[in-house]
Amino acid sequence: MKLQVVSKILLVVVAVLFVQACAITPPTTGIGALTGAWSNSLGTVWTMRADGSFDVDLNHDGKRDAWGTCKVEGDTVTITGTGGVQPKGCAKTTGSYHFQRKGNTLHFMLIKDPCAERVKNVTLDWTKK
Repeated sequence: MKLQVVSKILLVVVAVLFVQACAITPPTTGIGALTGAWSNSLGTVWTMRADGSFDVDLNHDGKRDAWGTCKVEGDTVTITGTGGVQPKGCAKTTGSYHFQRKGNTLHFMLIKDPCAERVKNVTLDWTKK
């Protein structure tokens, strides 16, 4: 009888630990991996939302300077700037990147993007704010 009680308690403890581990570990693929506010070494703040929209604060003054949409499939994101500040030749262009999230760090690897200024910014390491 005691063995059954101990077994049940142990099972509950293991289940609780498993649920906590899942809740703490951020997703590494899909839109969930990108959702939130991120900053890089240039001071750019990129806020990605679960609906695929994003805002960019280029000079960290709390104002959105550019915005757009993204589509995520697994570890690949396609980014389209739709408004705000756009470097010459970058208006309404699309860039594709593989991404890797490890904890609170995000790194993008270029697949294809005709906008050189966006490539310089996006391919820096990003930290979750």
